[in-house]
Amino acid sequence: MTVTGQDTDAIQALQGLEDSRASTRLRAALAVGTTPDPRFVAKLIERCAVEPEFFVRDMLTWALTRHPVSMTLPALLRETRSERAQARSQALHTLSKIGDRQAWPAVTRELLSDADEEVARSAWRASVLLVPEGEESALAAVLATQFGRGGRETQLSLSRALVELGEVIVPALLAATTAPDPRMRAHALATQRLLRDPDVGFESAIEEAKRVVALGGSGQEGR
Repeated sequence: MTVTGQDTDAIQALQGLEDSRASTRLRAALAVGTTPDPRFVAKLIERCAVEPEFFVRDMLTWALTRHPVSMTLPALLRETRSERAQARSQALHTLSKIGDRQAWPAVTRELLSDADEEVARSAWRASVLLVPEGEESALAAVLATQFGRGGRETQLSLSRALVELGEVIVPALLAATTAPDPRMRAHALATQRLLRDPDVGFESAIEEAKRVVALGGSGQEGR
């Protein structure tokens, strides 16, 4: 069998994705995305599950978006069910970048409440981009069950996802402001503030909400 220059380039790129040097893996991912080839898809997805460097993972995702959806979507959907947390997280992230709503059924309630925070955050971001018209309120109700979870970055990710859905989140927010858990109430109040005033900083909104909760309020007085 004759090996062409293109075949040689493909082999080098695939080998580069597993190089010990992050800079080499980055260049390889860039090369793969610049010249898409069906032979690259499986390796790109496989690498997403184990790549330790964020900036390389981001380039791997970009490279996948350069390939036909008909080739990437089935494999990415399988990855959302992987036992490896990074595989699930990166698959969801890539699906959000591709933006094909055929992927919506894969964004399950289990993923939206995944025990791994990176997976959950990726699921939140993907869900608001892929949710079909008319299902936003139901999604908001599921997302609201995650109020109070994690640290500042995780809480900010959830608030941003909810705010992106718009006014349909109001009933879910109101319900959460009366939750027994003070962390949930404070987070819901902060998100409510962000919905009303997108320019307010999350840190300011969450600290104000904590004061309201500490004083026994729900933030609804006089509204």
